[in-house]
Amino acid sequence: MDQPTTHFEDRTATTAAWRLPTLEGLAVTLYFGRDAFAGVVRYYASLTHLDPLWFVPDIFAFACIGAFIYRYAIQRTNVLAILFIFYVVFALFLGYVFLGEIKGLASSIKMIAPAFVGFCFCSREFKDEQFLLKFIYFLLFASIIGLMWSAHTRLPWVAFSYESFGATRTASRLWWTGGESRVSGFAADSTMAAYFVMITYVFTSVRKSVLWCLVWAVPAFYAIHLSTNKTALGVLGIYIAALLFVRAFNERHRFSALRSIALWSFTCILIPGALMLAFSGTNLARIAKGLYSLQDRINNSWQLPFVYMNDLMPLGYVTGCGLGCFNYPQQLFSNKVSYYVPVDNFYIGTYLMFGPVFVLFMLFVILAVARTRDIYKLTVIFVMNFYTITVLGYGPASGLLVITMGFSEVFAARLKPRRLAAESNNAIGRQPLLRVASG
Repeated sequence: MDQPTTHFEDRTATTAAWRLPTLEGLAVTLYFGRDAFAGVVRYYASLTHLDPLWFVPDIFAFACIGAFIYRYAIQRTNVLAILFIFYVVFALFLGYVFLGEIKGLASSIKMIAPAFVGFCFCSREFKDEQFLLKFIYFLLFASIIGLMWSAHTRLPWVAFSYESFGATRTASRLWWTGGESRVSGFAADSTMAAYFVMITYVFTSVRKSVLWCLVWAVPAFYAIHLSTNKTALGVLGIYIAALLFVRAFNERHRFSALRSIALWSFTCILIPGALMLAFSGTNLARIAKGLYSLQDRINNSWQLPFVYMNDLMPLGYVTGCGLGCFNYPQQLFSNKVSYYVPVDNFYIGTYLMFGPVFVLFMLFVILAVARTRDIYKLTVIFVMNFYTITVLGYGPASGLLVITMGFSEVFAARLKPRRLAAESNNAIGRQPLLRVASG
Protein backbone atom coordinates (compact mmCIF):
# COMPACT_ATOMS: atom_id res chain seq x y z
CA MET A 1 0.00 0.00 0.00
CA ASP A 2 2.88 2.36 0.74
CA GLN A 3 5.18 3.38 -2.07
CA PRO A 4 8.95 3.54 -1.41
CA THR A 5 10.95 6.53 -2.55
CA THR A 6 12.94 6.40 -5.77
CA HIS A 7 16.75 6.71 -5.88
CA PHE A 8 16.39 10.21 -7.35
CA GLU A 9 14.07 11.31 -4.53
CA ASP A 10 16.45 9.88 -1.92
CA ARG A 11 19.36 11.80 -3.47
CA THR A 12 17.27 15.00 -3.61
CA ALA A 13 16.20 14.60 0.02
CA THR A 14 19.82 14.07 1.12
CA THR A 15 20.91 17.23 -0.70
CA ALA A 16 18.00 19.19 0.79
CA ALA A 17 18.94 18.06 4.30
CA TRP A 18 22.20 20.02 3.98
CA ARG A 19 20.56 23.06 2.44
CA LEU A 20 20.06 26.13 4.61
CA PRO A 21 16.42 26.62 5.67
CA THR A 22 14.38 29.34 3.99
CA LEU A 23 13.41 32.50 5.87
CA GLU A 24 9.94 31.15 6.64
CA GLY A 25 11.36 27.72 7.50
CA LEU A 26 13.78 29.28 9.98
CA ALA A 27 10.98 31.40 11.48
CA VAL A 28 8.80 28.30 12.02
CA THR A 29 11.77 26.49 13.59
CA LEU A 30 12.33 29.36 16.03
CA TYR A 31 8.64 29.70 16.90
CA PHE A 32 8.18 25.96 17.37
CA GLY A 33 11.32 25.71 19.49
CA ARG A 34 10.35 28.69 21.64
CA ASP A 35 6.70 27.71 22.17
CA ALA A 36 7.34 24.00 22.73
CA PHE A 37 9.87 24.93 25.44
CA ALA A 38 8.16 28.14 26.56
CA GLY A 39 8.29 27.31 30.27
CA VAL A 40 11.98 26.44 30.07
CA VAL A 41 12.88 29.46 27.93
CA ARG A 42 11.03 31.96 30.13
CA TYR A 43 12.49 30.53 33.34
CA TYR A 44 16.13 30.36 32.34
CA ALA A 45 16.03 33.56 30.26
CA SER A 46 14.79 35.41 33.33
CA LEU A 47 17.43 33.87 35.59
CA THR A 48 20.21 34.84 33.18
CA HIS A 49 18.69 38.27 32.37
CA LEU A 50 18.33 37.33 28.70
CA ASP A 51 14.59 37.99 28.44
CA PRO A 52 14.88 39.75 25.03
CA LEU A 53 15.80 36.38 23.47
CA TRP A 54 12.10 35.52 23.73
CA PHE A 55 11.38 37.97 20.90
CA VAL A 56 13.95 36.62 18.40
CA PRO A 57 11.29 34.63 16.45
CA ASP A 58 9.20 37.80 16.17
CA ILE A 59 12.10 39.54 14.40
CA PHE A 60 12.00 36.82 11.75
CA ALA A 61 8.21 37.15 11.56
CA PHE A 62 8.58 40.86 10.71
CA ALA A 63 11.13 39.88 8.07
CA CYS A 64 8.49 37.53 6.66
CA ILE A 65 6.07 40.45 6.42
CA GLY A 66 8.60 42.20 4.20
CA ALA A 67 9.18 39.02 2.20
CA PHE A 68 5.41 38.57 1.73
CA ILE A 69 4.97 42.13 0.47
CA TYR A 70 7.91 41.79 -1.93
CA ARG A 71 7.07 38.31 -3.27
CA TYR A 72 3.32 38.48 -3.68
CA ALA A 73 2.32 42.16 -3.71
CA ILE A 74 5.26 43.60 -5.68
CA GLN A 75 6.81 40.77 -7.74
CA ARG A 76 3.61 38.91 -8.61
CA THR A 77 1.25 41.88 -8.16
CA ASN A 78 -1.30 39.47 -6.69
CA VAL A 79 -4.45 41.56 -6.20
CA LEU A 80 -5.63 39.54 -3.20
CA ALA A 81 -2.26 39.93 -1.48
CA ILE A 82 -2.31 43.70 -2.04
CA LEU A 83 -5.88 44.01 -0.72
CA PHE A 84 -5.04 41.78 2.24
CA ILE A 85 -2.10 44.01 3.25
CA PHE A 86 -4.21 47.17 3.05
CA TYR A 87 -7.01 45.61 5.09
CA VAL A 88 -4.59 44.42 7.77
CA VAL A 89 -3.33 48.01 8.10
CA PHE A 90 -6.96 49.22 8.30
CA ALA A 91 -7.73 46.53 10.92
CA LEU A 92 -4.73 47.67 12.96
CA PHE A 93 -6.12 51.22 12.94
CA LEU A 94 -9.56 49.97 14.02
CA GLY A 95 -7.92 47.84 16.68
CA TYR A 96 -6.08 50.88 18.07
CA VAL A 97 -9.36 52.82 18.21
CA PHE A 98 -11.06 49.88 19.93
CA LEU A 99 -8.26 49.08 22.42
CA GLY A 100 -7.40 52.72 23.14
CA GLU A 101 -3.73 52.11 24.00
CA ILE A 102 -0.44 52.18 22.08
CA LYS A 103 0.66 49.02 23.91
CA GLY A 104 -2.45 47.31 22.59
CA LEU A 105 -1.54 48.34 19.04
CA ALA A 106 2.02 47.00 19.46
CA SER A 107 0.66 43.76 20.87
CA SER A 108 -1.75 43.43 17.92
CA ILE A 109 1.10 43.87 15.42
CA LYS A 110 3.08 41.19 17.24
CA MET A 111 -0.01 38.97 17.27
CA ILE A 112 -0.64 39.10 13.49
CA ALA A 113 3.03 38.90 12.37
CA PRO A 114 3.24 35.05 12.58
CA ALA A 115 0.37 34.81 10.08
CA PHE A 116 2.76 36.11 7.41
CA VAL A 117 5.25 33.37 8.27
CA GLY A 118 2.66 30.81 7.21
CA PHE A 119 1.58 32.80 4.15
CA CYS A 120 5.21 32.89 2.93
CA PHE A 121 4.91 29.15 2.21
CA CYS A 122 2.76 30.05 -0.81
CA SER A 123 4.04 28.16 -3.89
CA ARG A 124 6.60 26.41 -1.70
CA GLU A 125 6.40 22.75 -0.74
CA PHE A 126 6.80 21.94 2.92
CA LYS A 127 8.63 18.68 2.15
CA ASP A 128 11.60 20.75 0.95
CA GLU A 129 12.12 22.07 4.51
CA GLN A 130 14.19 19.05 5.53
CA PHE A 131 15.88 20.75 8.49
CA LEU A 132 12.51 21.88 9.87
CA LEU A 133 11.00 18.40 9.44
CA LYS A 134 13.90 16.84 11.36
CA PHE A 135 13.45 19.44 14.11
CA ILE A 136 9.71 18.67 14.29
CA TYR A 137 10.61 14.98 14.60
CA PHE A 138 12.75 15.87 17.63
CA LEU A 139 9.99 18.03 19.13
CA LEU A 140 7.53 15.11 18.99
CA PHE A 141 9.66 12.99 21.30
CA ALA A 142 10.69 15.95 23.47
CA SER A 143 7.05 16.99 24.00
CA ILE A 144 6.01 13.45 24.93
CA ILE A 145 8.92 13.09 27.35
CA GLY A 146 8.21 16.52 28.86
CA LEU A 147 4.59 15.68 29.69
CA MET A 148 5.49 12.29 31.13
CA TRP A 149 8.30 13.81 33.20
CA SER A 150 6.19 16.65 34.58
CA ALA A 151 3.47 14.18 35.56
CA HIS A 152 5.86 12.72 38.15
CA THR A 153 8.07 15.71 39.02
CA ARG A 154 7.35 19.36 39.79
CA LEU A 155 9.56 21.15 37.30
CA PRO A 156 11.21 24.43 38.40
CA TRP A 157 9.45 26.62 35.85
CA VAL A 158 5.92 25.66 37.00
CA ALA A 159 4.08 28.72 38.44
CA PHE A 160 7.02 30.98 37.55
CA SER A 161 5.82 34.57 36.96
CA TYR A 162 7.43 37.18 34.69
CA GLU A 163 6.65 40.63 33.30
CA SER A 164 5.99 41.34 29.62
CA PHE A 165 5.22 44.88 28.44
CA GLY A 166 4.26 45.76 32.01
CA ALA A 167 1.83 42.84 32.38
CA THR A 168 2.53 40.00 34.80
CA ARG A 169 2.17 36.55 33.27
CA THR A 170 2.96 32.99 34.28
CA ALA A 171 5.54 30.96 32.36
CA SER A 172 3.95 27.63 33.26
CA ARG A 173 0.77 27.00 35.18
CA LEU A 174 -0.46 23.97 37.07
CA TRP A 175 -4.21 23.52 36.63
CA TRP A 176 -6.51 21.10 38.38
CA THR A 177 -9.65 19.68 36.82
CA GLY A 178 -11.81 16.87 38.13
CA GLY A 179 -9.19 16.10 40.77
CA GLU A 180 -6.46 15.64 38.11
CA SER A 181 -3.49 17.92 37.55
CA ARG A 182 -3.02 19.42 34.08
CA VAL A 183 0.70 19.12 33.55
CA SER A 184 2.50 21.27 30.99
CA GLY A 185 5.83 19.56 30.33
CA PHE A 186 8.37 21.94 28.83
CA ALA A 187 5.69 24.29 27.44
CA ALA A 188 3.92 27.27 29.02
CA ASP A 189 0.67 25.44 29.77
CA SER A 190 -1.05 22.10 29.30
CA THR A 191 -2.92 23.25 26.18
CA MET A 192 0.28 24.14 24.34
CA ALA A 193 2.05 20.98 25.52
CA ALA A 194 -0.81 18.84 24.17
CA TYR A 195 -0.89 20.87 20.96
CA PHE A 196 2.76 20.18 20.23
CA VAL A 197 2.37 16.45 20.77
CA MET A 198 -0.58 16.50 18.37
CA ILE A 199 0.83 18.76 15.64
CA THR A 200 4.34 17.26 15.60
CA TYR A 201 2.80 13.79 15.36
CA VAL A 202 0.70 14.99 12.41
CA PHE A 203 3.67 16.48 10.53
CA THR A 204 5.87 13.47 11.21
CA SER A 205 3.30 10.79 10.35
CA VAL A 206 2.61 12.13 6.85
CA ARG A 207 5.43 10.09 5.31
CA LYS A 208 5.61 7.24 7.81
CA SER A 209 4.20 3.70 7.55
CA VAL A 210 0.89 2.67 9.07
CA LEU A 211 2.78 0.55 11.59
CA TRP A 212 4.87 3.54 12.71
CA CYS A 213 1.74 5.70 13.01
CA LEU A 214 -0.09 3.14 15.15
CA VAL A 215 2.90 2.37 17.38
CA TRP A 216 3.72 6.01 18.15
CA ALA A 217 0.05 6.94 18.52
CA VAL A 218 0.07 5.11 21.87
CA PRO A 219 2.63 7.34 23.69
CA ALA A 220 1.18 10.40 21.93
CA PHE A 221 -2.31 9.61 23.24
CA TYR A 222 -0.96 8.89 26.71
CA ALA A 223 1.03 12.14 26.87
CA ILE A 224 -2.00 14.19 25.80
CA HIS A 225 -4.14 12.27 28.31
CA LEU A 226 -1.74 13.41 31.05
CA SER A 227 -2.37 17.02 30.03
CA THR A 228 -6.15 16.34 30.25
CA ASN A 229 -6.62 18.36 27.05
CA LYS A 230 -9.76 16.86 25.50
CA THR A 231 -9.56 18.91 22.29
CA ALA A 232 -6.09 17.69 21.28
CA LEU A 233 -6.97 14.14 22.33
CA GLY A 234 -10.13 14.09 20.23
CA VAL A 235 -8.52 15.73 17.19
CA LEU A 236 -5.61 13.27 17.27
CA GLY A 237 -8.14 10.43 17.27
CA ILE A 238 -10.00 11.95 14.32
CA TYR A 239 -6.72 12.43 12.45
CA ILE A 240 -5.61 8.83 12.91
CA ALA A 241 -9.01 7.59 11.74
CA ALA A 242 -8.74 9.84 8.66
CA LEU A 243 -5.18 8.67 8.02
CA LEU A 244 -6.29 5.02 8.04
CA PHE A 245 -9.21 5.93 5.77
CA VAL A 246 -6.91 7.58 3.22
CA ARG A 247 -4.37 4.76 3.40
CA ALA A 248 -7.14 2.28 2.57
CA PHE A 249 -7.19 3.67 -0.99
CA ASN A 250 -4.64 2.57 -3.53
CA GLU A 251 -1.75 4.93 -4.24
CA ARG A 252 -3.42 6.47 -7.26
CA HIS A 253 -6.48 7.73 -5.36
CA ARG A 254 -4.98 8.76 -2.02
CA PHE A 255 -4.20 12.33 -3.01
CA SER A 256 -7.78 12.92 -4.17
CA ALA A 257 -9.09 11.40 -0.95
CA LEU A 258 -6.90 13.66 1.17
CA ARG A 259 -7.87 16.81 -0.70
CA SER A 260 -11.55 15.84 -0.45
CA ILE A 261 -11.50 15.41 3.33
CA ALA A 262 -9.50 18.65 3.65
CA LEU A 263 -12.23 20.49 1.74
CA TRP A 264 -15.02 18.82 3.69
CA SER A 265 -13.33 19.80 6.97
CA PHE A 266 -14.35 23.42 6.33
CA THR A 267 -17.86 22.39 7.37
CA CYS A 268 -16.43 22.56 10.91
CA ILE A 269 -16.91 26.33 10.59
CA LEU A 270 -20.65 25.73 10.92
CA ILE A 271 -20.46 23.64 14.09
CA PRO A 272 -20.47 26.52 16.65
CA GLY A 273 -23.52 28.05 14.99
CA ALA A 274 -25.33 24.72 14.94
CA LEU A 275 -24.52 24.12 18.62
CA MET A 276 -25.72 27.60 19.60
CA LEU A 277 -29.00 27.07 17.76
CA ALA A 278 -29.51 23.67 19.33
CA PHE A 279 -28.29 24.16 22.91
CA SER A 280 -28.19 27.89 23.69
CA GLY A 281 -29.51 28.38 27.23
CA THR A 282 -29.38 24.64 27.97
CA ASN A 283 -27.61 23.43 31.10
CA LEU A 284 -25.43 20.74 29.55
CA ALA A 285 -23.55 20.24 32.82
CA ARG A 286 -26.63 18.47 34.16
CA ILE A 287 -26.23 15.82 31.48
CA ALA A 288 -22.51 15.37 32.15
CA LYS A 289 -20.03 17.45 34.13
CA GLY A 290 -17.52 17.16 31.29
CA LEU A 291 -19.84 19.24 29.08
CA TYR A 292 -19.53 22.35 31.24
CA SER A 293 -16.75 23.84 29.10
CA LEU A 294 -18.85 23.30 25.96
CA GLN A 295 -21.83 24.91 27.69
CA ASP A 296 -19.69 27.93 28.59
CA ARG A 297 -18.56 28.30 24.98
CA ILE A 298 -22.12 28.05 23.64
CA ASN A 299 -23.62 30.54 26.10
CA ASN A 300 -20.71 32.92 26.62
CA SER A 301 -17.54 32.55 24.56
CA TRP A 302 -19.18 32.40 21.14
CA GLN A 303 -22.08 34.82 21.79
CA LEU A 304 -21.12 37.57 24.24
CA PRO A 305 -18.56 39.32 21.97
CA PHE A 306 -21.33 40.09 19.46
CA VAL A 307 -23.48 41.46 22.30
CA TYR A 308 -20.66 43.65 23.60
CA MET A 309 -19.87 44.84 20.07
CA ASN A 310 -23.17 46.71 20.04
CA ASP A 311 -22.07 48.71 23.08
CA LEU A 312 -18.40 49.20 22.19
CA MET A 313 -18.28 49.61 18.40
CA PRO A 314 -21.50 49.08 16.41
CA LEU A 315 -19.54 49.83 13.21
CA GLY A 316 -17.67 46.59 13.94
CA TYR A 317 -20.57 44.57 12.59
CA VAL A 318 -19.59 45.92 9.15
CA THR A 319 -15.83 46.50 9.40
CA GLY A 320 -14.84 44.24 12.29
CA CYS A 321 -13.62 45.68 15.58
CA GLY A 322 -9.96 45.56 14.51
CA LEU A 323 -6.92 43.47 15.31
CA GLY A 324 -6.62 42.62 18.99
CA CYS A 325 -10.28 42.95 19.95
CA PHE A 326 -11.57 40.00 21.99
CA ASN A 327 -8.07 38.58 21.85
CA TYR A 328 -5.09 38.69 24.20
CA PRO A 329 -4.16 42.36 23.36
CA GLN A 330 -7.55 43.40 24.78
CA GLN A 331 -7.03 41.22 27.84
CA LEU A 332 -3.56 42.65 28.57
CA PHE A 333 -3.42 46.16 27.09
CA SER A 334 -6.82 47.83 26.83
CA ASN A 335 -9.17 50.12 28.72
CA LYS A 336 -11.96 47.72 27.76
CA VAL A 337 -10.59 44.72 29.62
CA SER A 338 -13.88 44.38 31.57
CA TYR A 339 -15.55 43.46 28.27
CA TYR A 340 -12.96 40.83 27.40
CA VAL A 341 -14.34 37.38 26.60
CA PRO A 342 -12.08 34.48 25.54
CA VAL A 343 -13.35 33.59 22.07
CA ASP A 344 -12.59 29.87 21.80
CA ASN A 345 -12.92 29.52 18.04
CA PHE A 346 -10.50 30.67 15.33
CA TYR A 347 -13.11 31.57 12.72
CA ILE A 348 -15.39 33.47 15.13
CA GLY A 349 -12.42 35.32 16.64
CA THR A 350 -11.04 36.28 13.22
CA TYR A 351 -14.49 37.31 11.97
CA LEU A 352 -14.86 39.64 14.95
CA MET A 353 -11.56 41.35 14.10
CA PHE A 354 -11.95 41.58 10.30
CA GLY A 355 -15.72 41.61 9.81
CA PRO A 356 -17.72 40.19 6.85
CA VAL A 357 -14.75 40.62 4.47
CA PHE A 358 -13.25 37.58 6.22
CA VAL A 359 -16.07 35.44 4.80
CA LEU A 360 -15.08 36.53 1.29
CA PHE A 361 -11.43 35.76 2.05
CA MET A 362 -12.36 32.26 3.23
CA LEU A 363 -14.21 31.60 -0.04
CA PHE A 364 -10.96 32.31 -1.88
CA VAL A 365 -9.12 30.06 0.58
CA ILE A 366 -11.48 27.14 -0.08
CA LEU A 367 -11.08 27.60 -3.85
CA ALA A 368 -7.30 27.62 -3.38
CA VAL A 369 -7.39 24.44 -1.29
CA ALA A 370 -9.19 22.75 -4.18
CA ARG A 371 -6.02 23.44 -6.23
CA THR A 372 -3.45 22.73 -3.49
CA ARG A 373 -1.08 19.84 -4.18
CA ASP A 374 1.11 19.95 -1.05
CA ILE A 375 0.08 17.03 1.17
CA TYR A 376 1.43 18.71 4.31
CA LYS A 377 -0.75 21.77 3.75
CA LEU A 378 -3.84 19.66 3.05
CA THR A 379 -3.19 17.58 6.15
CA VAL A 380 -2.83 20.56 8.52
CA ILE A 381 -5.96 22.17 7.04
CA PHE A 382 -7.93 19.06 7.97
CA VAL A 383 -6.42 18.86 11.47
CA MET A 384 -6.61 22.57 12.33
CA ASN A 385 -10.21 22.94 11.13
CA PHE A 386 -11.20 20.40 13.78
CA TYR A 387 -8.80 21.75 16.40
CA THR A 388 -9.96 25.36 16.13
CA ILE A 389 -13.62 24.52 16.79
CA THR A 390 -12.85 25.18 20.46
CA VAL A 391 -9.48 26.98 20.22
CA LEU A 392 -8.81 30.58 19.13
CA GLY A 393 -5.33 29.77 17.83
CA TYR A 394 -3.68 33.22 18.05
CA GLY A 395 -1.51 32.68 21.08
CA PRO A 396 1.04 31.26 21.17
CA ALA A 397 2.04 32.02 17.61
CA SER A 398 2.75 28.42 16.57
CA GLY A 399 -0.96 27.73 16.15
CA LEU A 400 -1.62 30.72 13.88
CA LEU A 401 1.32 30.14 11.55
CA VAL A 402 0.29 26.50 10.98
CA ILE A 403 -3.22 27.64 10.03
CA THR A 404 -1.99 30.28 7.59
CA MET A 405 0.53 27.85 6.11
CA GLY A 406 -2.41 25.68 5.13
CA PHE A 407 -4.18 28.71 3.64
CA SER A 408 -1.07 30.05 1.86
CA GLU A 409 -1.91 28.92 -1.68
CA VAL A 410 -4.69 31.52 -1.74
CA PHE A 411 -1.99 34.00 -2.82
CA ALA A 412 -0.54 31.79 -5.57
CA ALA A 413 -0.55 33.17 -9.10
CA ARG A 414 -3.13 31.49 -11.31
CA LEU A 415 -1.53 28.86 -13.53
CA LYS A 416 -2.24 28.55 -17.23
CA PRO A 417 -4.92 25.88 -17.91
CA ARG A 418 -2.61 23.65 -19.97
CA ARG A 419 0.14 23.76 -17.37
CA LEU A 420 -2.33 23.14 -14.55
CA ALA A 421 -3.69 20.04 -16.25
CA ALA A 422 -0.19 18.66 -16.80
CA GLU A 423 0.79 19.23 -13.19
CA SER A 424 -2.43 17.68 -11.89
CA ASN A 425 -1.75 14.49 -13.84
CA ASN A 426 1.75 14.27 -12.37
CA ALA A 427 0.83 15.31 -8.81
CA ILE A 428 0.58 11.81 -7.42
CA GLY A 429 3.85 10.74 -8.98
CA ARG A 430 5.71 13.70 -7.51
CA GLN A 431 4.38 13.41 -3.98
CA PRO A 432 2.63 10.15 -3.20
CA LEU A 433 0.34 10.50 -0.22
CA LEU A 434 1.59 9.41 3.18
CA ARG A 435 4.49 7.54 1.62
CA VAL A 436 7.12 5.72 3.66
CA ALA A 437 10.52 7.35 3.31
CA SER A 438 13.20 4.75 2.84
CA GLY A 439 15.89 4.54 5.50
